[in-house]
Amino acid sequence: MMDCNIRKMETGDVEAVMEVERASFSTPWTTDIFYQELIDNRHAHYFVIEINQKIVGYAGIWVVLDDAQITNIAIHPEYRGKKMGQKLFQYLLQQTAMMGVTRLSLEVRKSNLPAQRLYRKFGLVPGGVRKNYYTDNQEDAIVMWVNLR
Repeated sequence: MMDCNIRKMETGDVEAVMEVERASFSTPWTTDIFYQELIDNRHAHYFVIEINQKIVGYAGIWVVLDDAQITNIAIHPEYRGKKMGQKLFQYLLQQTAMMGVTRLSLEVRKSNLPAQRLYRKFGLVPGGVRKNYYTDNQEDAIVMWVNLR
């Protein structure tokens, strides 16, 4: 596994995060959404994963009381298959545990089998389907969740 560093995302990271975002998603978030999440959303917690001070991925969660929702998690395509997503996901779980979270959920594309396999490794199970959830192609989302305690 490559040597990497995971830390809290700062507003100065948004441009580098946007590179990962654009390379990862057909309907990427805008810079404004990231600034809003970092500055205005008190429930939002975002983290970046770096190799040699270069941001290669990021993840975000919303924590409300003891419930956490992963908003997004992405690794730049050039760095996929190197366990970066696994390391970042594990870090998110550690962070949510320290915040007292007891339940974690997320949505994942029905076609994104590598991500589903990763989430299952950490105990998440399918809990339902959101029909036509993704606006770019009306793909269904599988809702996955895990009780952390």
